Amino acid sequence: MPKTAPLRPRRGHLAEPMASLDGLLREWLPRQRWFAGKDRPVEELGLLSMTELFPGCLHLLVHTGHGSVPAPGGAPPAGDCYQLLLGVREQPSPRLGRALIGQVQDGPLAGRTVHDALHDPRTAQLLLERLRRPGRAGPLRFESDPARPVPGGLVPRLLDAEQSNSSLIYGDEFILKLFRRIQPGVNPDLEVPDALARQGCGRVPAPVAWMRTTHPYQATLGVLQPFLHDASDGWTLSLTALAAGDDFTVQAHELGQAMADVHLALASAFPAGPPGENGRTAAAMTERLTAAAHCVPALQPFVPGLRAAFAALTTCDSGPPAQRIHGDLHLGQVLRAGRDWFVIDFEGEPSRPLSERRSAHSPVRDIAGMLRSFDYAARQRRPWRPEWARRCREAFCAGYAARAGWDPRKKHGLLRAYETDRAVYEVLYEARHRPDWLPVPMAAIERLAVRGD
Repeated sequence: MPKTAPLRPRRGHLAEPMASLDGLLREWLPRQRWFAGKDRPVEELGLLSMTELFPGCLHLLVHTGHGSVPAPGGAPPAGDCYQLLLGVREQPSPRLGRALIGQVQDGPLAGRTVHDALHDPRTAQLLLERLRRPGRAGPLRFESDPARPVPGGLVPRLLDAEQSNSSLIYGDEFILKLFRRIQPGVNPDLEVPDALARQGCGRVPAPVAWMRTTHPYQATLGVLQPFLHDASDGWTLSLTALAAGDDFTVQAHELGQAMADVHLALASAFPAGPPGENGRTAAAMTERLTAAAHCVPALQPFVPGLRAAFAALTTCDSGPPAQRIHGDLHLGQVLRAGRDWFVIDFEGEPSRPLSERRSAHSPVRDIAGMLRSFDYAARQRRPWRPEWARRCREAFCAGYAARAGWDPRKKHGLLRAYETDRAVYEVLYEARHRPDWLPVPMAAIERLAVRGD
């Protein structure tokens, strides 16, 4: 990497580099897959911290504030904090490609070219070296598990997939997930796998190193874990089975067993949650439905039936105790290596507050997420295959019941409410990000509102 003059501003002088980066980042950020505010202009952009991680590589935490587009039924959404690694070069390079952010026109970096440093193999290698040897860089802390050493010299590659974070693969042996949207506190994608490893749960790859910050608050920035290079994710496997006309019930049954194993380990690793309060849960689900229907008019004709699904919660049993769960379970969050299933990505839904993602919830929420994922897979090509999804759903629940000691299918009112809540979330997501996919959750909305099965 070409040399660049060091830039180490003291706290209180962060406005100076932002004079260089402000315009470029306002244009670049909304184009990134992991940026949450694509439907709102970036009206405020502030630098919370900056560290020269290596010569020519700046680590930034930036705060974005959005315009006055109101959130459904409430005030404008609060701003977000994002983690950026920016490369700074004296001269542009054609090899930067889509990693290029632009050339700085003003401020202390004027005349230099800025790019997303994660696309630079040298930066990726230096980042791994930081994680291999615990230490500090300004407010940044690099820590590792001494019982799980990481070899050096692993060739990095950036994982090119649609996701809410960025991931680097090292030598097909380890994967580093760098969180993009940062919230104060310990990220559950570090906290949960670490706790499960201590429980001896082999269904989840254990963290071997991690990165955090102490300024402007304590927060997790990234986690390094073993990479299951010979594994395939459940989404890919299910679509392959559908395309070939193959049955998937054996795999679904074994996946149900694996998920029950994880839930049992989570119940042992973390304190139990408070007794179930179905009335409060129903009220929260109804509030989310009202907000979603405000944004997606196609939902409005089904609102009475969906409200009934939530209202039924107040008359059914509370189900299994609340506990720590995955929080965003679907076929893309599970891997199959040989005959074994593994569960990954315990971050939960990144759009939800970290405190909520670290709270106890009904395990039925995870089960409902997986059932909805089978439905999504069955509707990826026409003719849709609802019967394939029904068989997989049954097999998954049967496998779960065989391990967990209780059967999700016997908690019909609870399962219907959580599946409905998940489908409402999907409708809102698809309407905002993938309108062509909207018919998939809308088919479930019609089923759940009209028949409730």
